[in-house]
Amino acid sequence: MSIKHPIISITGSSGAGTTSVTRTFQNIFRREGVDAAIVEGDSFHRYNRQEMKAQMAEAETNGDKHYSHFGPRTNLFPELEHLFRSYSETGRGKHRKYLHDVEEAMPYQQEPGTFTPWEDIPANTDLLFYEGLHGAVVTKEVNIARYPDLLIGVVPVINLEWIQKLWRDKSKRGYSTEAVTDTILRRMPDYIHYICPQFEHTHVNFQRVPCVDTSNPFISREIPAPDESMVVIRFAKPKGIDFPYLLNMIHDSFMSRANTIVVPGGKMELAMQLIFTPFVWRMMECSGQVFSDTKIGCFSTAIFCS
Repeated sequence: MSIKHPIISITGSSGAGTTSVTRTFQNIFRREGVDAAIVEGDSFHRYNRQEMKAQMAEAETNGDKHYSHFGPRTNLFPELEHLFRSYSETGRGKHRKYLHDVEEAMPYQQEPGTFTPWEDIPANTDLLFYEGLHGAVVTKEVNIARYPDLLIGVVPVINLEWIQKLWRDKSKRGYSTEAVTDTILRRMPDYIHYICPQFEHTHVNFQRVPCVDTSNPFISREIPAPDESMVVIRFAKPKGIDFPYLLNMIHDSFMSRANTIVVPGGKMELAMQLIFTPFVWRMMECSGQVFSDTKIGCFSTAIFCS
């Protein structure tokens, strides 16, 4: 953790909805005038798209049916940890972009599925914002979770996570249901060993729970709408969280445990705005930026600068 150079990390599985959380934070950054260095987790994959296909084919030939994007063999965990450590100490570090599609690749005159060259993060950014699969990974070799000042997990119930992945990969990437199902099965061991354990390190978890039947996600024709779900928000350390304020601001919300508030699915973005805007204010105040006279309405000032 670093007071001078704070880090926010959003972690969650493929299809979990981390991109939606990133959009909420981008709105906060734009509104509050925060210059954030945004890093995508996909940029720390070890292989580009064609290389990964070749690696997977070789693994399957050798009898390995669980070679996936979720594990350490296919990701640059040490390099990600080094970025977090470097940024927390100096506000600098190396990053690159993974170009998912033609639209992203066109400005770089590269093929989709490739990486841009490594380059320095711009100087004098206010904070580092990471969104991806491994923002809180801890293994015998690395401990990425110790660096972020704010760690957020995005964890829909598993059937909803699969529905969201199936819908995205089929509608936006042209995959068949069978191909996406094979991917889910192949990733399962790494999901259990490297994705799930991260959520014991997160400071706040958001779990969307559908209120409609999702018992067979592989035949679902649409993603349950936000108004057809509830969101369970769990705080690892609830001290300093003004729950009465949140309950008053978010209608139809309630407490399910002493550290957990449940809000309507359609109010998830509002909840994030109310919860995280004060975090960003406090980070900027502690790092010597702006907001020194700003009222921190939802959180105790003791959370940061300690």
